[in-house]
Amino acid sequence: MEPEPANSSNHQASTGTENEHGHNIDNQTANDNPGETLSNTDEWETHEVGVAAAKIVNNQVIDKEENIVEFLIEPHTGASFPVKLDDGKELAAVGLRKKSFLGIGIKIYGFGIYAETEKLKELLRSKINEVDLDAAKPTAEMYQMVIDSAVGMTVRLVLVFPGITMSMIRKNFDEGLGASIKKLNGGKENNELTNMVMGEASNEIKLPAGSVIEITRLPGYILQTKVKDEVVSKVESELLCRAYFNMYLGDDVFDRDARERFGRIFSRETYV
Repeated sequence: MEPEPANSSNHQASTGTENEHGHNIDNQTANDNPGETLSNTDEWETHEVGVAAAKIVNNQVIDKEENIVEFLIEPHTGASFPVKLDDGKELAAVGLRKKSFLGIGIKIYGFGIYAETEKLKELLRSKINEVDLDAAKPTAEMYQMVIDSAVGMTVRLVLVFPGITMSMIRKNFDEGLGASIKKLNGGKENNELTNMVMGEASNEIKLPAGSVIEITRLPGYILQTKVKDEVVSKVESELLCRAYFNMYLGDDVFDRDARERFGRIFSRETYV
């Protein structure tokens, strides 16, 4: 199956109760045009939605620690992403990974891109004379700075395709990541490096819809992979880190709308 950009004209809509802020806490409208669904302005729409062991009190969703948990809904899949991870990384964009099979676009997973946004802003400040911050849209140089940097980032994948197996996930990583490594490595393949990402993940791991995989860039260019909260690999490789985030922020990405939305953290007003 070949990668297919996230784009569809199908519409799926549903309604649910609203909390005191006007947020829909049961269901969200899912429109396959990202620009329309997430927002018709430059503002994010966030939703206070349920998590494990949640309860509803006065039309608010509260977790087991009695905290209201704020999430953002990826519109194509309905997958939910916390606006901030426990380590402080902030959600910068959500998107969709699709693959084409017999001419049909199949939704594999929704994803959220998290970053240490203040550190990324500091990075841009340090390079302020080398990039065009007056551009209406983020430049390729800005995205490349993020890809090449050592700033902490995480891509959180929420699987939505029913019946997906660990071997299918491994094959998907081998294909997409392998191509990205080859592109950044002067046309040379590095299958050994590619295979390290899911190297210790057992094919016996069950991956029902809603299962979460997290890939994180740690200090020292270490790429850590977690499957259902279990660490399955830690690989120290600058090339591997660059190649992984290149799939989401480079010039040939899974979801261009997600890449563009991520770029909004570079808006000039954040530097004045």
